[in-house]
Amino acid sequence: MTNFWDYNVWGGINLVAVLLLSLLIANLLKKSFRIFRVSLIPTSVLGGAMLLILAAIWNAVTGNPLFDTDFFGGNGYAGLEIITYHALALGFIATSMHSSEQTLSKQRTVEIFNTGVTTVSNYLIQAVVGLGITLLAAKIIEGFFSPAGILLPFGYGQGTGQAMNYGNIYEQDYGFVGGKSFGLTIAALGFLSASIGGVIHLNILRKKHGITSVTRGGIALTMEDFQQENEISLNGSIDKLTIQIALIGLAYWLSYFLMIILGKILPGMRSVIYGFNFLFGVLMAAALKAVMKFLTKTGVMKRQYVNNFMMNRLGGVFFDLMVVAGIAAIRLDVLKNNWGIILILGVAGALVTYFYNRIVCKKLFKDYQEEQFLATYGMYTGTASTGVILLRELDPNFKTPVADNLVYQNFPAIVFGFPMMLLATLAPKKPILTFIILIVFFIAMNIILFRSYIFKRKKAKV
Repeated sequence: MTNFWDYNVWGGINLVAVLLLSLLIANLLKKSFRIFRVSLIPTSVLGGAMLLILAAIWNAVTGNPLFDTDFFGGNGYAGLEIITYHALALGFIATSMHSSEQTLSKQRTVEIFNTGVTTVSNYLIQAVVGLGITLLAAKIIEGFFSPAGILLPFGYGQGTGQAMNYGNIYEQDYGFVGGKSFGLTIAALGFLSASIGGVIHLNILRKKHGITSVTRGGIALTMEDFQQENEISLNGSIDKLTIQIALIGLAYWLSYFLMIILGKILPGMRSVIYGFNFLFGVLMAAALKAVMKFLTKTGVMKRQYVNNFMMNRLGGVFFDLMVVAGIAAIRLDVLKNNWGIILILGVAGALVTYFYNRIVCKKLFKDYQEEQFLATYGMYTGTASTGVILLRELDPNFKTPVADNLVYQNFPAIVFGFPMMLLATLAPKKPILTFIILIVFFIAMNIILFRSYIFKRKKAKV
């Protein structure tokens, strides 16, 4: 019988408490020391790095992994991975539940579409470079897992959660020892690349063009930011925040049942299906929003239940937990033979992302190319939150449409990016074929992206 004082009762609570404490300490460090403020490193990354360093010291002194102690119920690393896995999906659901009645002009629709295609193109060029490096490394290093490089776009382009998901698939299904930690480490290097590259670029702008970054205590909010017309009351018979959490939980619960059904139909794809938990969560969130919109139009539902401000804040909480848990879950001891390749992938990923996005933003986003570049570079090496951190250094009040580009580009990015997720499952079986397909796919995406230049030149020649 389990007693209330047993560690397995308190292990999960202790784990979450330590993650939250690390966020508080990291936030204090950022407020207290200028070196952390100017670095633009997200607080969640700093908190995760602190736990990673603490775990390394603990392991060196005691010879045992820190999070596999009784204080964490003996399965702390598994707990960190579970938090990372679920927080990814919950964060996507929260942001997907965001309601909007905004109508977009033709130009804005084109810019959003181009941002979505740019997202996929970045994934592809990162995959081509990453897979190319590890295919070459496998020829030199005996026993190295040649498809490992395709984790680069999941770590850099999609963040901690997806990097761990695919690393886990490669570890469980294809024998890539340390696959989860490999992917998580790539994601951590992505955050460093975003911060270092962002600071360097801001300094270049300051010296060449006299553009200065902005230091802020925050952005002033109006009542409309907190509550829209016809919403349910803040503290009725049930708290409004409780409603938001319940809606997120319902969407994730429905996605779980969908994954169960698909897993029964396609048992051989079960690990891949559950690796796409965030995608099924987004689909169920969209379905739930459609049902609620229909009920409102038919008069069955009288009030609006989704609060955008609270949904955004909940999304931020889930993503902060995802990042700090993901970095803390890295097992440095299982990566001892792969550090050289990891560092090469990290540097190559940062450089190719930087220069490719410079070209795209100069050509396609001329009216606000610097703001678009900082936001997309930050997003394609870290997360959307990292992109927003960099964007706010030039555009603190979001006067440019860049922030909207990041939000609304998700649909075209998912549509065009889904085949690449399938290619990631093909890579362990046919790495060379996957490499060729990725190159062709990248060329096709860039034809779509630069269509106005390509087809205008053809017409001019005719």
